Amino acid sequence: PEADLFRAFTSKKITAKLQKRDGVTVDSPGSAMKKIVAAGYDQVICQTTHIINGTEYDQMIFELRQWASQFRRMTVGRPLLTTHEDFKQVTRILMEDILPLAEQEAWVFMGHGSVHHANSAYPAMNYYLERFGHPGCFMATVEGFPELTDVIAELKAGGYTRVGLSPFMVVAGDHAQNDMAGDRPDSWKNQLTRAGFHVRCRMSGLGENKAIRRMFVEHAREGEVIQ
Repeated sequence: PEADLFRAFTSKKITAKLQKRDGVTVDSPGSAMKKIVAAGYDQVICQTTHIINGTEYDQMIFELRQWASQFRRMTVGRPLLTTHEDFKQVTRILMEDILPLAEQEAWVFMGHGSVHHANSAYPAMNYYLERFGHPGCFMATVEGFPELTDVIAELKAGGYTRVGLSPFMVVAGDHAQNDMAGDRPDSWKNQLTRAGFHVRCRMSGLGENKAIRRMFVEHAREGEVIQ
């Protein structure tokens, strides 16, 4: 609580959009570090809000390492899904959030997905949901694997008639509003409806869950030193 807070975004796409649409300038990790050095701080605790150890996380670590020698100590907390215990804990949190389900109802979480090898976290999460969660809970991604078509086949095989949808992302942003719950024909809501399911959508990101926020806090406390 006694620390000063600096915010930085790793997504160049989002920072450019905020600048163009709202006239809001958001620091990158590098520009935030420049301000921190100029202000004379000698210790920095960095905590990512990334879900996986993917492309943007790798780029962030690379950028932060350029500044590590400027501080007495710099630590970085891991993304949400890193260790075996992370996966189990997130599964427990998700189950507490959505269960009990209605009769013949399944739940599908929308992950972002990635071309990075860390996309493996999503099929792993799908397995954790089955192994430690509920047989009617599934993970699919917008830009990776598993895809929604993979999950639809499992939903039909399981005899489910109702499906709940929610974003497996920190915020319920564009993907949740348009790709998941939007009105265009290829939205997940409409694809599932055409497949014969009754669909309901929950428009809340993981960042709205107190238990998920506590996980990020713990990751910050357990941060690894960057050199």
